[in-house]
Amino acid sequence: MTFRQLNFSIIKLALFLIVGIQLGIYLNISINQSITIIVGLILLIGFFIWISAKKIGNFVWIDVFIYCATILLGIVTVTLHDEISLKTHYSNFIPNEKNEIANFQFIIKEQLKPSRYHEKYIIEVTQFKTRKTTGKVLFNVAKDSSKTTFNIDDKFVTESAFELIRPALNPYQFDYKSYLERQYIHHQVFVTKPMLFRLDSTVKTPSGLAALIRRKVNKNLNVHSFTIDELAIINALLLGQRQDISKEIYDNYSQAGAIHILAVSGLHVGIILLLLNFLFKPLEFIRKGKYIKIVVVVLLLWCYAIIAGLSASVVRAVTMFTVFAIAMNLKRPSNVYNTLAISAFVLLLLKPNFLFEIGFQMSYLAVLAIVTIQPLLSALWQPKLKVVNFFWRIITVTVAAQFGVIPISLYYFHQFPGLFFVSNLVIIPCLGAILGMGILVIILSLSNSLPNFLASLYGEIISLMNDFVGWIALQESFLIQNIHFEVADILLSYFVIISGIITVKQKVFKNIVIFFLSIISFQTYLLIDKFKNTGNKFVVFHKSRYTIIGIHNNRSLTIHHNIKSDSILNENLVVNYEVGMNIKTIKTDTVRALYFFKGIKLLAIDSLAIFNVKSFQPEIILLRNSPKINLLRLIDSLKPELIISDGSNYKSYEERWAKSCRLKKIPFHQTSEKGAFILSN
Repeated sequence: MTFRQLNFSIIKLALFLIVGIQLGIYLNISINQSITIIVGLILLIGFFIWISAKKIGNFVWIDVFIYCATILLGIVTVTLHDEISLKTHYSNFIPNEKNEIANFQFIIKEQLKPSRYHEKYIIEVTQFKTRKTTGKVLFNVAKDSSKTTFNIDDKFVTESAFELIRPALNPYQFDYKSYLERQYIHHQVFVTKPMLFRLDSTVKTPSGLAALIRRKVNKNLNVHSFTIDELAIINALLLGQRQDISKEIYDNYSQAGAIHILAVSGLHVGIILLLLNFLFKPLEFIRKGKYIKIVVVVLLLWCYAIIAGLSASVVRAVTMFTVFAIAMNLKRPSNVYNTLAISAFVLLLLKPNFLFEIGFQMSYLAVLAIVTIQPLLSALWQPKLKVVNFFWRIITVTVAAQFGVIPISLYYFHQFPGLFFVSNLVIIPCLGAILGMGILVIILSLSNSLPNFLASLYGEIISLMNDFVGWIALQESFLIQNIHFEVADILLSYFVIISGIITVKQKVFKNIVIFFLSIISFQTYLLIDKFKNTGNKFVVFHKSRYTIIGIHNNRSLTIHHNIKSDSILNENLVVNYEVGMNIKTIKTDTVRALYFFKGIKLLAIDSLAIFNVKSFQPEIILLRNSPKINLLRLIDSLKPELIISDGSNYKSYEERWAKSCRLKKIPFHQTSEKGAFILSN
């Protein structure tokens, strides 16, 4: 096999690695099985080398061996990265009893965006009692009036119970449990600050040093007149930290189609690479200067990645542009598709769960669309004026990128910002200057020599960008929301896009037929999906302190609730269900005492505790608003088949009811534990 053949096979290898990672997730094999596979891989590679040396066989069979080995490599990679299968994982030592407190040591690895009541971190459990351990945990520290702060690499000892992370409690809700499991986090702990005892630690990891630099930058910037929002955007744009961005600012960028600006990604790293190439161009004039320049540029790119927190988007972008930087400075022709495949292959070997991150999918699809579709769009019109041509190129790049990400964007976010090209047309041309000026501001702030006029000017530029994005977001008529989009829609959308690209490049009869077939297939599926019967469902949603019941009949939904405000239709659980089930009409009503659904009678007992019903026998009892009842007596009286407790009840009541149901051997559905209760025909 020649190097040229191998070079172009990297795309296939990346695809087969992805197949292997998918299989590894679903197969969930053990460490011992992984070792067996590794031995098999070594034998397979040895067999391949022997065939090549003997010059027997043909390239087809050798390719088959390589692709099979790549799939096995993907399977093994998934297992080896999940520490829970190791004997040293903390989960092997935590108490079996629920809520039992354990003593452990840990190091803070990452700071997350805080919630309303807790500061959140990712920690590494390093010691459990006297045993050395491994494994990451979601760490929740209750907020209080103290100004005590915790930093990356800080080491503590504490006592707390390890809790399993709860799955999504309502249909089509974001599953935070699955999201964390993809990052190998399976438990969480809750503590207060007085429970933490700091230990001396002189160890500083690259992440800790980067956090130290970021803290110094922010401390020095705080002495200037930057507002909270300006500092939050500076941290996001230049330091890769989005924890301090307010919900309003984040929503504005999302609705304006400019959310990618706030994540340090390929766009930012590409601009920084161009700036570095320009700054270090004089090195090319000295002996071996070209190679020195490559080393310096690549090292600075990775230093920036470390300072930006080594987030997934940063690592992806820097890995990709490292290959580009080497090829660019050595003046070697590079195939963009191969470069993307190499970076994806390396990243997935190091972090296989990147595959399931939205950012990974969107960044690669966007770049693929840009390099494939942008030249076709650019060829439609070639302005002679350089200024017009510059903005035309920005439009074509933006539109091309949208072709790549629209299907999965609709699937994940269910909205389409119609003015995305306007916001990008204004922001992207200025982004190079904003990043360049921002880097200068940070360097000067680190040396305590940042002039006030420069800080004020930069803050004003950031504010202007925020105001512009906010104005775009206010044009609500151009924002299409609550779009129902399924996996089948994604596949058919990409079928249309890919066949369309092929047809434009090669206008032959076969390609045109396939393109029209793809459109017809997509339209047919949309029609079927529009008129298909989605069935009837009775749903008791989980909502803390409230009762929300949904009666779903085909494409209509009636919400019965006790929320006093008119915000029920904007509740996330209602919107998620509406989009997920493609609901067309929604009505609201108050909660009733009695419901009939497909021959099943449900009695709702509220705080008045009225249940003296003699004319009928309900199969299901719904307890809400913490009624003061004797559940044992109720069960003996009404003989229900199931008891439901929704989120409006006190936890202490639910614990007592659960014991009563166990005693009477009657199923007890607690929505705060088991999620929404759903009856369907």
